[in-house]
Amino acid sequence: MENFTFYSPTYFVFGRDTENQAGSLVKRFGGSRVLIHYGGGSAVRSGLIDRVSSSLRAECLDFFCLGGVKPNPRSGLVYEGIELCRREKVDFILAVGGGSVIDSSKAIAAGTVYEGDFWDFYSGKRIEQALPVGTVLTISAAGSEGSPDSVITKEDGMFKRGASGDAIRPRFSILNPTLTQTLPPYQTAAGITDIMAHLYERYLTNTKEVEVTDRMIEALLLTMIHEGPRAVADSGNYDARANIMWAGMMAHNNSCGVGRSQDWNSHNIEHELSALYDCAHGAGLAVTMPAVFTYVMKHDVMRFAQAAVRIWGCQMDFANPEATAREGIERFRSFLCSIGMPRNFAELGAKEEDIPALVNALCRGDGRQGTISGFVTLDEEDCAKIYRLMV
Repeated sequence: MENFTFYSPTYFVFGRDTENQAGSLVKRFGGSRVLIHYGGGSAVRSGLIDRVSSSLRAECLDFFCLGGVKPNPRSGLVYEGIELCRREKVDFILAVGGGSVIDSSKAIAAGTVYEGDFWDFYSGKRIEQALPVGTVLTISAAGSEGSPDSVITKEDGMFKRGASGDAIRPRFSILNPTLTQTLPPYQTAAGITDIMAHLYERYLTNTKEVEVTDRMIEALLLTMIHEGPRAVADSGNYDARANIMWAGMMAHNNSCGVGRSQDWNSHNIEHELSALYDCAHGAGLAVTMPAVFTYVMKHDVMRFAQAAVRIWGCQMDFANPEATAREGIERFRSFLCSIGMPRNFAELGAKEEDIPALVNALCRGDGRQGTISGFVTLDEEDCAKIYRLMV
């Protein structure tokens, strides 16, 4: 295990009707002029924005609203939010929505107090200062409610890139599983896939002797395998959604990733798909991960074989561990398909003829130098072969 530091100060409030505590929590964490940031009309139509607004009024807090966050959140709305926050002297941002809303809120929080272009943070600069952020989560998926990370799509070039820093970890996050019960099955399944991807990206490590975090990751993946189909089949299953919601946070606050190298190549490769086709991130990951795993498996066959045995219930073939590893990957793919996720480019809406453009954006776009690094370092030829495995 490698040396590490771990700091996760987010205050979590979990359960039914907890969104009504938003105002008192904002006040507790120092907010007085609040930006409520949200996505489309569902948060308004459901009455959630009204309930959150009422809780702010009850604490005599001034607030402003900025909706319109899209899946794969865009840089244009971030710039608009930064301008609004500076003009109105906002001192706290309250994200009401899923990962896209929270990521956009984090970008606004960092950009408001920064003299340069907020995109500097999505080009490699570490975020050191930001306005405080709180969240009211409506989708179990990205884990942004507990993480120091944010992903934004730059509209000039449609580059989808990430930024990180403990300054953008939410001060508090309200997690009410009932707020996810209106999600359609496809969106629920895409969220489940994203959670599993966050776990696998940490599981694929070159660090030896990390049994504690291996077992944590395996336990959370087993939870998703059990609860995922229950939530997809029955949108009103509170217990399944509660377990998924907490697993989603645990998957990405990095408690499972400390002391070990991590991968993230599947995320990097998928980001180009959702940037170009605007597909759901989880759906893109469902097509991407099995292809990536198949391509890099021989780098450490025993790691994939271990996953196959411990997570997917395969029998270890000691004479041919590669067969065990492949069986585990195929069981993962079959699980994702069973909950309604796409299997290939055609089902995702992607096109084989776009592979050169995808590879160029992935490996050369926005200042990259021809490779992406993680469990295995991949060059442009590698990435093209991986995309072709998805066709």
